[in-house]
Amino acid sequence: MDLSLFLPPLVACLVLVAIHSYLGLHVIAREVIFVDLSLAQMAALGSTVAILAGSPPDSPASFLYALGFTSLGAVLFALTRNTEKGPVPQEAIIGVVFVMASAAAILVADRTPRGGEAIKDILVGSLLWVTWPTIIRLAAVYAAVGIFHWVLRKRFLTISFEPETAIAKGWRIRWWDFWFYLSFGLVITFSVPIAGVLLVFSFLVVPAAIAFQFTRRHGTLAAISWLAGILASALGLWVSFHYDLPTGPVVVCMFGVLLLGAYLLRRALGLRAATLAPRVAAG
Repeated sequence: MDLSLFLPPLVACLVLVAIHSYLGLHVIAREVIFVDLSLAQMAALGSTVAILAGSPPDSPASFLYALGFTSLGAVLFALTRNTEKGPVPQEAIIGVVFVMASAAAILVADRTPRGGEAIKDILVGSLLWVTWPTIIRLAAVYAAVGIFHWVLRKRFLTISFEPETAIAKGWRIRWWDFWFYLSFGLVITFSVPIAGVLLVFSFLVVPAAIAFQFTRRHGTLAAISWLAGILASALGLWVSFHYDLPTGPVVVCMFGVLLLGAYLLRRALGLRAATLAPRVAAG
C-alpha cells in the first residue's frame, strides 16, 4: 500500500471525526437526526447554484454560496425549535427542507454543463484526492469551531441534553440554537465537498449512536464516539485501498458494520441501552 496516497485521506477522516462525532452527540440528544443531511443538502444546493452562476466548484464564490444557503437552513431550524410538543415535529420540517433542497439541486444541476457529475460529487465527495493544504485549512476551521463550542459548552450541552433546565433558567433557546446551527452549518459547508453528503452523515450520526449504546456520561460519550469514528474510518480506508473499491461508500458501509457490531456487543454484555432522547443525565 502506497502511504503517500493512503495517509492524506486517513488524516482528513480523523479531522472530520474530531468535530462531527462531537456534534453528533448534540444531534441525537436533540432528536434531530436528519438535520445534518438537510444542512448538507442546503450547502450542496448553494454549490450547485454557484456552478450555474459560472463559479468553479472550488472557488471562494462557490463556498460563499454554500455557506449562505446553509445559514438560511440554520435560521429556519432555530426558529422552528419546539420547546413544547407542537402540532408538527421539527424532524418533519427538517425532512421537508431536505427533500426540497434535493429537488431544487437536481433542477439547478439540470441547467449546468456537468449537472450529473456535480450531483455525484456532492453525494460521494472527493476524499481520495484530498490534499495537505485542504486538510490544514479544514483542521484550522474545525479547531476554531471546537474552541467556540468549548467556551459555550455549558449552554449548548444544557440546551441539548437538559432543555427543561434551560427553559427554567429563562434562556433564549432559539437564539442559542441559531449559533449552534450556524457553527454546525459552517462545519458542513467545509465537509461536504471533501467527504460528500452520505459520508458526512455517517461521521455525524453513527459514532454518536454507538456511544449512546454504552453510556450517558458526556465525557465518556465523546471518547467512545471519537474512537468509533477513528476505527471505522481507518478500517474503511484500508478495505478501500486493499480491494480497490470506491472510498466514500466503503467507509459508509464500515460505519454500518461497526454500529451493528456495537449493538451485538451490548447485547452480549447484557447492558441496557442508553435512551436516545434529549433528556440525558449529566455526566
